[in-house]
Amino acid sequence: MLFTGVAAFAAIMAWRYGIVRLVAASDRTRIVPVIVAIYVFGSLHNLACAAALSREAATAAALRWGRAASAAPGLFGAHLRALTLTARPGARLDGTLLLRLLAERMSARLGLGVVIGDILMKLGLLGTIVGFILMLGPIAGLDADDPNAVQGAMRVMSEGMGIAMFTTLAGLVGALLLRAQYAMLEAATSQVFWDFVRLIETRAAPEMFAEHV
Repeated sequence: MLFTGVAAFAAIMAWRYGIVRLVAASDRTRIVPVIVAIYVFGSLHNLACAAALSREAATAAALRWGRAASAAPGLFGAHLRALTLTARPGARLDGTLLLRLLAERMSARLGLGVVIGDILMKLGLLGTIVGFILMLGPIAGLDADDPNAVQGAMRVMSEGMGIAMFTTLAGLVGALLLRAQYAMLEAATSQVFWDFVRLIETRAAPEMFAEHV
């Protein structure tokens, strides 16, 4: 919500001072709108992951207050039900492997954020290259004695420079903001995971194994 609020405020200010219209008029490649759309998608995915993590944290809190493990939803509930099978005589399931699988499934949600951040960086770099190509293109075969040709070349060069600068700025800012969001989500995921592990080791696991003794 913090990053969404900052991004919304920045977008309103950019529209208010005409920056959006300037970018729309300068970016003929339409790379900046693509960057913005990908950033919005990444932010929504981050929000969905945060909501799922919040539900897992709520499950851990409910278990801490005595809710039955068999009724727990989400990844934690599935892990607890699988852990219950390990407490039965003759079970072949390994609790350590189950815990490692849980960690991998929780961290798998964060993989898309790294990919999206790299895509934003690459799109910014692509816009830079395209902008410089457009900027340097009119130089070849330019007649320096023709004022109209020089003026037209300068106009095209300025457009190319604008494309390079705007796409680079959009790609860098979008990638940095998105990676910051996923870094916060990763830290929260680690905290919730270790809280759940501590809950299993101190309460859930002893109770499960005691029931099958």
